[in-house]
Amino acid sequence: MQRLYPIFYSFRRCPYAMRARLALVVSNCVCELREVFLRDKPPEMLAVSPKGTVPVLIDIDGRVMEESLDIMLWALTQNDPEKWLMPESGDLAGMRELITECDGDFKYNLDRYKYPNRYENIDGIVHRDAGYLYLERLNRQLSKTRYLFGNYPGLADMAIAPFVRQFAHTDLPWFNQQPLPHLQAWLSWFVDAEIYNRVMNKYPKWKSGNKGILFPEAKSILSNYPGE
Repeated sequence: MQRLYPIFYSFRRCPYAMRARLALVVSNCVCELREVFLRDKPPEMLAVSPKGTVPVLIDIDGRVMEESLDIMLWALTQNDPEKWLMPESGDLAGMRELITECDGDFKYNLDRYKYPNRYENIDGIVHRDAGYLYLERLNRQLSKTRYLFGNYPGLADMAIAPFVRQFAHTDLPWFNQQPLPHLQAWLSWFVDAEIYNRVMNKYPKWKSGNKGILFPEAKSILSNYPGE
């Protein structure tokens, strides 16, 4: 029997999963949320996505999406009420280019700044300073408009902000002392936004055989839900 809802494997603190949840909320693409703990990955997730990272979305036709940006675009292509894919200035290609930089060099430096002990011969401060160059670019762009591509938020803001938040919270006093006023105001807007607080709700760990949780409504799936 075909599923009623896509299945969505997520982990609350993962910035990739966070950006996917943001798009699911704004588009109201309801899924069966399966919250996982990365130290105890369910075999059902590994069976469809052996790489073992989140997010993973399986649509009702069985198509597997393993990349957060693909999930964002899938959701927003179905319903984009706040026009995240249609920025006031620039275009989708420009937003994707800025996101690619975030997911490339910036994420590389972020990981080594936040978790230097995971790598050999790593100086976290060197990678903090390298990542800072990307923050400066964002700050310059935000000096022109309130959001990255205009005066309302779009795909780039929501895809990048979870990673800037992670960078900032690695050493928040240091971050707050930097001459990045536009970026700091933008990040404050993000963490205070209603949508951010919705996607950061805590959910119980999903266990094999259990019914999932409807997300974004976050209500228990009805007992007659047919499952897989």
